[in-house]
Amino acid sequence: MDKTDIAQSFRMRPIHPGEILREQFMEPLNLTAGKVAKACNLPRSRIERVAGEATDITPDTALRLGKCFSVEPEFWLNLQSLYNLALARQNATDLDAIRVLRAAE
Repeated sequence: MDKTDIAQSFRMRPIHPGEILREQFMEPLNLTAGKVAKACNLPRSRIERVAGEATDITPDTALRLGKCFSVEPEFWLNLQSLYNLALARQNATDLDAIRVLRAAE
């Protein structure tokens, strides 16, 4: 097992922002998707899909969740970006074939 294999084995699984919404916000506050959706002026189905990890956090949803839970919308968008990047890293199989370009010397 080389260093890369060892690092991969200790890497955390990607965490969808819906898991954070559900476990850090909705469950502790005993909120349903319907209550959050109503507070955010969104369809219940959108909150259900985000909390169920079936859809991404959009900028519009980030703005609304940010206001609803008194956090910056960037919090939600950063969670989404980190999740997307982690999935891309897991699925990228040809990164070693990419050449690094440098300015001509």
